[in-house]
Amino acid sequence: MSDSHPPEHSSPIKTPKQLVIVIVVSFVVPVLLIVMLAQLAMDLAGPSATDSAAAEEAVAKRIKPAGTVVVADASALQQVRDGKTVTEAACIACHASGALNAPKIGDKAAWGKLTGRGLDALTASAIKGVRQMPARGGNPDISDVEIARAIVYMVNQSGGNWKEPAAPAPAAATAAAAPAAAAVMVAAAAPAATGGDAARGKSVYDSSCAACHSAGVAGAPKTGDKAAWAPRLKSGKDALYAAVLKGKGAMPAKGGNASLTEADVKASVDYMLGLVK
Repeated sequence: MSDSHPPEHSSPIKTPKQLVIVIVVSFVVPVLLIVMLAQLAMDLAGPSATDSAAAEEAVAKRIKPAGTVVVADASALQQVRDGKTVTEAACIACHASGALNAPKIGDKAAWGKLTGRGLDALTASAIKGVRQMPARGGNPDISDVEIARAIVYMVNQSGGNWKEPAAPAPAAATAAAAPAAAAVMVAAAAPAATGGDAARGKSVYDSSCAACHSAGVAGAPKTGDKAAWAPRLKSGKDALYAAVLKGKGAMPAKGGNASLTEADVKASVDYMLGLVK
């Protein structure tokens, strides 16, 4: 009888460490497979609605135009101001005080000599400029009918009884404003860089200073003329403010517009200085 025995089958796991590794692998591998399968399924399904919406929004922002186009009726753009408004905006600087030999509002004798020429002749002179008064009172934005209305207002304030010219018919105003029936205005997407003080300074300049400074009337330093403004810049802003507030030479106090505040005067001086720096 033989003493040989059949060989015994040994387990590959021989230590506790190997057992732990086998257990961990048996859990981790199935989890990884599940995650990979889920990701593959999502990719095959395509982008979600939320992702598509976000992508479309990003594209819209990139191709957004720099400005916005607004179509408006051209007849709405033409607004004719009355004589009082135009006078206070462009004529009061000289005609309120009689500066530069301008006929003073309320002076019946001075205006009486002019009324004999008629409204058409006086309007034509004001449009072209006469003696020390620049064309259109130094404000090119004033229309012919507005100039006529301002003259009528000043005449009537000085004892006259003229009728204010009627505003042009809408069709005529439209034809004068543009050949088309509508005007297109482009509004910039970004806000204007001009600050409130600068805008106020320009407004005061247009209404009370342009009449003399735009053409250099009566020795007034011409707007934008660096050589003329150089000695005044050396004197400093405070000196310029004081000169305009009190008046100097042919320039009346506050440019002839007593309704201006000190802040208005300073803003207009700052505006003119900004044009020569």
